[in-house]
Amino acid sequence: MKNITILGSTGSIGTNALKIIESKPEEYRVLAITAGRNFELLFKQIKKFNPAVAAVSEKWMADELRNRLKNHSKTEIYWGQEGYARLAALEESDTVISAIIGAAGLLPTYSAIKAGKTVALANKETMVMAGPIIMDIAKRLHVSIVPIDSEHSAILQSLQGHSRKDLSRIILTASGGPFRDLLPEEMEDLNPASALKHPNWTMGEKISIDSATMMNKGLEAIEARWLFDLSMEQIDILIHPESIVHSIVEYRDGSMIAQMGIPDMITPISYALSYPRHLETNLPPLNLEEIGSLTFKKPDMEKFKCLSLALEASKIGESMPAVLNGANEIAVDSFLKGRIKFLQIPSLVEKTMTKHRVFPIESLEGVLEADQWARKTAEKELLKL
Repeated sequence: MKNITILGSTGSIGTNALKIIESKPEEYRVLAITAGRNFELLFKQIKKFNPAVAAVSEKWMADELRNRLKNHSKTEIYWGQEGYARLAALEESDTVISAIIGAAGLLPTYSAIKAGKTVALANKETMVMAGPIIMDIAKRLHVSIVPIDSEHSAILQSLQGHSRKDLSRIILTASGGPFRDLLPEEMEDLNPASALKHPNWTMGEKISIDSATMMNKGLEAIEARWLFDLSMEQIDILIHPESIVHSIVEYRDGSMIAQMGIPDMITPISYALSYPRHLETNLPPLNLEEIGSLTFKKPDMEKFKCLSLALEASKIGESMPAVLNGANEIAVDSFLKGRIKFLQIPSLVEKTMTKHRVFPIESLEGVLEADQWARKTAEKELLKL
């Protein structure tokens, strides 16, 4: 039986992971869980799964949890970055699911890797901001990082049984989000509610907006670069509206190996937990005759400026990907709060990137410095829009 720690148990990935764990009590046990702001859901999860340890972002939340759980649970409660880091490195843990949203997931994920834990990675920002550092320490400590994102899970599955020497390129597929068929002029006055209505996937707010701008696919391309030791020239992106082919690996002889399945995150989460096995889930099977046809096309880089900016940041390298990510987090949050329009998201990111003087990234301190600079600069640029 594997002891599972979930960093971000109240988000979309975390709640689905708990469903899988609950359905496989002979395979998995919940050892520890964390949450950011969703106090009430975390309280319910503690009562239901009775983890040994839990962590929250604020001290008052920790005090309130301890008070509510008194005489009902022996769960230890920690708080803050120190609490997250301590929980990520628990000796009894076998696998740590990294599902905290955004840059906040970097340090806890790093703590899990330093502690030698297998990491099931859903927090792509860790790789975007600090890919070289993360992969270096993972290799030195022989730590496995198993991706949860459906696209990277598909690549991992399509690499099984094949020599890496024969790999030519990978193709990341993208749904295109809710606005894939709109003209640029039709995107001027889009509101958060429409941007959150993804046609195929059920996701959290941040990733839903990133999908609508296609920044998400740019972040995934950077993540894939480091996860699979590729050059950016080996990564292509295609819009695939049906979301059935989750990604493709092409080999030197022209063979293409693709992983297919219904668009449900239960599948890649389950695979990350059971890797390299494919355990049964309760999902319906993929019915190709009902789908009928699968279509693919290149993304419009002018229309989806965020995708272009992400690829540019990756080519520049060094501190720029961390700046891209920090500026994007500010831009997405500002859009959700009604401070900027949808098409101002890439504008804010680009203005921040333009002002940045790139520097080498040699430590996590450097990564965090670039991230903080980006956030402060984006906030200043926001006032000028």
